[in-house]
Amino acid sequence: MSFESELKAEGARIGAALEGYLSALGADNVAEGMRYAATGGKRLRGFLVTHTAQLFEPAREGHLIAAAAIECIHAYSLVHDDLPCMDDDDLRRGMATVHKKWDDAIAVLVGDALQTFAFELLARDDVHPDADVRIKLIRTLAKSSGAEGMVLGQAQDIAAETAGRALTLEQIMTLQSNKTGALIRWSAEAGAIIAGEDSEPLRRYATALGLAFQIADDILDETGDEAKAGKRLHKDAEAGKATFVSLLGLSGAQARARDLVAEAVDALCIYDARADGLRDAANFVISREH
Repeated sequence: MSFESELKAEGARIGAALEGYLSALGADNVAEGMRYAATGGKRLRGFLVTHTAQLFEPAREGHLIAAAAIECIHAYSLVHDDLPCMDDDDLRRGMATVHKKWDDAIAVLVGDALQTFAFELLARDDVHPDADVRIKLIRTLAKSSGAEGMVLGQAQDIAAETAGRALTLEQIMTLQSNKTGALIRWSAEAGAIIAGEDSEPLRRYATALGLAFQIADDILDETGDEAKAGKRLHKDAEAGKATFVSLLGLSGAQARARDLVAEAVDALCIYDARADGLRDAANFVISREH
């Protein structure tokens, strides 16, 4: 099975589980919007949760619940990021963004509800029998998604748009390590947390992977196909924002991404063939077309 087929199959399994968890919420606009926003996507973050967990223990329901939780956080971040006061996008995953399908107020509430639902999922007894483990998952995800992680990165991105000067490469790396990388790091470390194992090798893997992922996004924004991407491209260039491509050039950005993937793969050496899916995920990140 190719990695893309494996990712698609695991994404479908995570998506079905998430749909089941969300199905109990009713049929009001917020609940409908949550299900709508959580539809589709590659489920790469969820894949990282389940596959890192399975480095240490057999697959079980708790891994799927944690994967669904990170997909809720990711979906919430996209709903809010698409709002007119943020990136102002009309299209996401090939569908109308939530504020276009409903309105801005519903989109804010849908994002809020997805965020809190993620922590409700992680608090479930079937995630792990030990409450201390569940609390650690909740605490680390809160830190990764909040004012020391993703939200900080988004704020840094907004500030950069009005700073009147382009960011340096080091500043962009810091920004993206927060905005994109923090959730990817949590996704890779969650499996070790669940299993009570050392997460440091997976943190090194995910730190490199997160930056490679963002560089690939910058490359796709420059060279990609909007029909395949399912969203508007070339936004950064139109806004005059500094990106990895604008600072390193296209070939330089591609080379940096390849180096980061090699660094990510090297971090997995202690896991032998068990981590082949994670190695494939790193190579997929810089070869994807959307």
